[in-house]
Amino acid sequence: MSMLRIVNGRIYDPANGVDGEVRDVCVAGGKIVADVAPEARRLDASGLVIMPGGVDIHCHIAGAKVNLARKLQPEDHRHDVHPRTAITRSGVGGTVPSTFTTGYRYTLLGYTTAMEAAVPPINARHTLEELHDTPIIDKGFYVLMGNNVLLYKLLEQGRRDDFRNALAWWLSASKAYTAKLVNPGGDEAWKGRRNANITKLDEKIESFSLTPQQVIGALIEAVDELGLPHPAHIHCNNLGHSGNFETTLETMRIADGHRAHLTHIQFHSYGQVAGKSSNNPTSRAKEISEYVNSHPNISADVGQVMFGKSTSMTADAPLAYMLARFGGDKWVNADTEHESGCGILPFTYQDRIYTHALQWAIGLELFLLSKDPWRMVFSTDHPNGGSFMSYPRLIRLLMDSEFRKQEMAKVNPRALRQTALADGLDREYTLNEIAIITRAGPARLLGLASKGHLGIGADADITLYEEHEDKERMFGAPRHVIKDGQLVIEDHEFRAHHEGRVLHVAPDYDPAITEVIRPFFEDYYSIRFNNYAVDDSYLGRHERVPTAKQRATGT
Repeated sequence: MSMLRIVNGRIYDPANGVDGEVRDVCVAGGKIVADVAPEARRLDASGLVIMPGGVDIHCHIAGAKVNLARKLQPEDHRHDVHPRTAITRSGVGGTVPSTFTTGYRYTLLGYTTAMEAAVPPINARHTLEELHDTPIIDKGFYVLMGNNVLLYKLLEQGRRDDFRNALAWWLSASKAYTAKLVNPGGDEAWKGRRNANITKLDEKIESFSLTPQQVIGALIEAVDELGLPHPAHIHCNNLGHSGNFETTLETMRIADGHRAHLTHIQFHSYGQVAGKSSNNPTSRAKEISEYVNSHPNISADVGQVMFGKSTSMTADAPLAYMLARFGGDKWVNADTEHESGCGILPFTYQDRIYTHALQWAIGLELFLLSKDPWRMVFSTDHPNGGSFMSYPRLIRLLMDSEFRKQEMAKVNPRALRQTALADGLDREYTLNEIAIITRAGPARLLGLASKGHLGIGADADITLYEEHEDKERMFGAPRHVIKDGQLVIEDHEFRAHHEGRVLHVAPDYDPAITEVIRPFFEDYYSIRFNNYAVDDSYLGRHERVPTAKQRATGT
């Protein structure tokens, strides 16, 4: 389908200031255009809401850890099969779906882009192969750099230029999108002492004359200096621990005016009552929200907890060990060379359990207290807080205060009393705000200029929903989904296959840095340096997103 005119639909395109206006949308050559020829196909969108395709800024959908999580739960897959059709391939679901099912089910929700959130660079090939097997959607990944031993050594020696060049080399070599930090310093403690972890940002990292504070600051600054389209993507220290809001605030202060994105911030917004057990956290969503609201250099995604089955899947190995002690019947923990840790276990959130109910409520607080939806965006940290298939229900919780009250009545009342929800926080998100937090905001934070909007020149990634009072029903099954100008879902049915693109960066660096990195590889890695970098042939259909310098110079 080369040309298309969509008529009579109500458009929500907040990036271009369009809030529910009836306009035509014209598509040609996979892009949004000003007009098309009279013979172009017309699609009547009467009674439909038109939005850009959804953009998931943080999820776990591909790579070695995801494959381990699939293997850990065969029972999930037996009872949730995605059948083969004339268009789609067969797959399986559960909280960690197969590659094919992941692509299809994102599309069935109206999403057209999703970013895998945590990959050790040595696993980049595996991740890219799985992303190629994930149909229709565009995708990329963040590479784990917060516990990289060579970067620690360079930083310890004060070699900041080499540190920045090494980071740029790793991003280019792995075909990643930005640097991911997970519990910086925590892996070294875990390697050395069972159940050890870093608890304070000024604490010495085991085996190094460094603190997490120094690592976080150096990586935030290096990513900014490289001009990457998305800032350092940070999973703070002390995830899940009572009182961790103080660590979160301290992490945001380290940015000191530089851009920083804090991910699944709900898991980092807990207080603790003095003298009480750490098993009884409190909500500090208000303090976290106030800081984000008043600091435009900081952005976050929520990481909303949704009741039911989930899978904890994290590069935070000490966290996985802690969760396994709370009733996990099977779990995996591992260390990946000198690059990262990994922990996986099945988990179920229950509405009557105090801590689970509090986590659910804190996520909603963060959404409802946010004054800038462009910087507090949508996620469940799939599959950690809940499956991406729960997104329609979460949208209904945000848009329908009466439904939210009904759901609040089902959860542990003692937990609710710790939150602003108990004070009658009755804000309802509008369709325009939903378009921001699920589309325009994530695209802007990712630096994807052609996504998240319907302006001329944008990628023709378009979702058409049937307007309905029940927002869960509305957002659970779009009537039509268009990817790169191709009608892949029409009248709720798949009509075409689509490959999607891999999104990545290739920042400039001094080639001499390879002579710094090479000796470390030959001494410590199980793979030879010459075999480590991912060849361009692994990229397939791809798009290199330029850095600020590359954009300015046109290179």
